[in-house]
Amino acid sequence: MSVRSLEQVLREHGDPVHLLRNQQTGPNVYPGVPAEFTNWRDEQWAWQNTCVLFNQSYHMADLLVHGPDALKLLTYLGINTFNNFTVDKAKQFVPVNYDGYVIGDVILFYLAENTFNMVGRIPVLNWVRYHAETGDWNVSCELDERSAARPDPFNRKSYRFQVQGPNAMKVIEKVTGKPAPELKFFNMTHMSIAGKEVRALRHGMAGQPGFELFGPWADGEAVREAVVRAGEEFGLRQVGGRAYSSNTLESGWIPSPLPAVYTGEKMKPYREWLTANSYEANASIGGSFVSDNIEDYYFTPWDLGYGHMVKFDHDFIGREALESRAKEPHRKKVTLALEDADVQRVIASQFGKASERGKFMEFPSAVYSMHPYDKVVSEQGDSVGISTWIGYSSNERKMLTLAVLDAEAAEPGTPVTLIWGEEGGGTTKPAVEPHAQMEIRATVSPVPYVEVVRKVYTEGGWRAKGATV
Repeated sequence: MSVRSLEQVLREHGDPVHLLRNQQTGPNVYPGVPAEFTNWRDEQWAWQNTCVLFNQSYHMADLLVHGPDALKLLTYLGINTFNNFTVDKAKQFVPVNYDGYVIGDVILFYLAENTFNMVGRIPVLNWVRYHAETGDWNVSCELDERSAARPDPFNRKSYRFQVQGPNAMKVIEKVTGKPAPELKFFNMTHMSIAGKEVRALRHGMAGQPGFELFGPWADGEAVREAVVRAGEEFGLRQVGGRAYSSNTLESGWIPSPLPAVYTGEKMKPYREWLTANSYEANASIGGSFVSDNIEDYYFTPWDLGYGHMVKFDHDFIGREALESRAKEPHRKKVTLALEDADVQRVIASQFGKASERGKFMEFPSAVYSMHPYDKVVSEQGDSVGISTWIGYSSNERKMLTLAVLDAEAAEPGTPVTLIWGEEGGGTTKPAVEPHAQMEIRATVSPVPYVEVVRKVYTEGGWRAKGATV
């Protein structure tokens, strides 16, 4: 019996918005590590004040792409420039569909001649696999699925750790017995840790300098233990699953763009290639933003702050669409700082039976679907954008969201209102209880929200030096 495709699923349901908003799938899980090693407040504090170890070995998928045409294929799919992209470098790789809407973003590692590795959420990896299998490319792909999507969750090909924070370099120096390598952002080198050869990427996940370490799965535990021991005197904390997804609120990266694959005649062969078991067929949308048109849930590169990555120095899928949009007005990525009193009112609504309660707010991440979409309105009540990620920063003592707003509403200091909760008492997603929508006032703020992160992400900061897009 043939396997059902995403296209068949969409035909059967008719309305992709209704399907995804009522999908029986909750938010992304972070398996393989405890929810908390100490407590999530302590773990958040450590990435800005001492040092942390993020264990990314379980929740992201890897795709090895190799062969004589590997670079040609990736160039054909990515909006990025590939000029000066060489072995031992990495970049944020962003593909779009034929209409210029983002499919997702991942980190692309140039491991060796004709050999690349892609790490991140599966939609981008599926898009690359599809073209590798169906196009005329001399290339092969090897998928290493995330733990939650495989029968042997603890038998992956590689481990992946990030050592981040103000004391990260001291930890690296102690664990290697050598000065920390002087590397530009997104450049790679080799290290020896616990007698194991380790590949190291100069990175900075929470806005602080650090390294991403990776190597064969069998070496992972020895490397992790050595890093943890070396970090004891420098205040290193291991970060659990609860705190992990909240770090993006401080650094400003939107992790959840809905893959723009559900519409378009040119995308139909891809939807027929994707199965009913795929991420795309089981993705969930949550929140107060509702539109009958699934394309209203798509983002352009400019929406996500990736406009600077769009380079028309090569031919790629979606180039014509992006060229036509390049000089148009663009929405802008911002942080919304939610009004304390209104957040407290939502929380207080959980107590007593005199009135309806608002949607429950989890801490530190208040996300309750794979792709959060909350409506943001102006003081006049007009829709001005979408909130895409929401949670609490103990460092800032603030509930924050990452949002995409119309340009005229995106000026820092502008007052707006977030609509919290789903209409009509809520959809049928398992993480949604009966509730009433509530308004939360907010102030448009810069992204990244944290001042020290903004400084290191600017042209003069360590992150920007040598960065390639």
